[in-house]
Amino acid sequence: MAAINGRIPDGAREITTGQANRVWHINDPVPYVLKHYSDPARAANEAAALALLAQHQAPAPKLLGADPGARPAWTAQSAVHAEPVTTGRLLHELAIPLAAAHRIPGTYAGRLAGARRHRTWRDYLHNRLDTYTAAAPDLTPAAAALRRELDATDTDTEPRLLHHDLQPGHLVRLPSGRTLLLDWELAAFGDPLSDLARLAVRLDLPDPMDVLHLAHQPDPAAARRIRLYWRIHQFADAALSTDPAVRPRDRARLS
Repeated sequence: MAAINGRIPDGAREITTGQANRVWHINDPVPYVLKHYSDPARAANEAAALALLAQHQAPAPKLLGADPGARPAWTAQSAVHAEPVTTGRLLHELAIPLAAAHRIPGTYAGRLAGARRHRTWRDYLHNRLDTYTAAAPDLTPAAAALRRELDATDTDTEPRLLHHDLQPGHLVRLPSGRTLLLDWELAAFGDPLSDLARLAVRLDLPDPMDVLHLAHQPDPAAARRIRLYWRIHQFADAALSTDPAVRPRDRARLS
C-alpha cells in the first residue's frame, strides 16, 4: 500500500456530493476515502473530531491521515461500505450514534480546531450571530431579536460534542446493522439540543419539538432552548445558504 500523502492516486474514483469539498474513493488493498477541503479550518476540525471520536470509540470513520496545512488541505478516512439511512428511518436510527457523540465532554464551546474557542456556549452563539449579520446586514433587526432572547435564556450547559450538520446522507448503515455518522467538519462543543435543532431545519420540520425525543435526559428548559436554536439555525440559512430554495424560504420565515 502506497503512503497516504493527500495526492489523488491513479484509479481514484470521485464520489463528491457536496458543494465545498471534493472526495475520492481509493481502492487500495486497504481502501480509504480522500477528502480535499476548500477551507483548511474545516479539515483541521474534522481531523480533530475524528481523533476524539476514535478515543471514545464512537461510531465514525477512522482517521488515517491529515494535513490541514497542505494545498489543498486534506484528510484520509477509512472507507465505509454502507448504505445511507433513508429519511423515513433517520429519526429512529440516529438515536444511538448521536447519544455516543453527545456523551463526549468538552472544556469550552465552539469548533474543535481551526477556530476561536469560547468560554461559554452563549458567547459562541453571539459570535455566530455576528458572522451571520456581517454576511447579511439587512437581517440586523432579526439578529437583535435573537440576541435578546439568547440573553434571556439559560444556556449554561456542559459543552458536549456536536455533529452540527445532521441531515440525510450523513448517517449510514453497515452490513452488520451498525450505524455510523459521517462528515464531521462542522463539529463543535456545545449544547446537544443545537444538534437536534439543526436537524429539524435540515428536514424542514414545522416544529423542532418533533426531534426532542432524541435528546438524552432533556431538562425542563429544553423546549425553550431548542426553539431558540432552531431560529438561530434558520437565521444562518437565511444569511449564508447558497441553496436557491433554502435562503428565500428562511428569510420569509424570519420576517
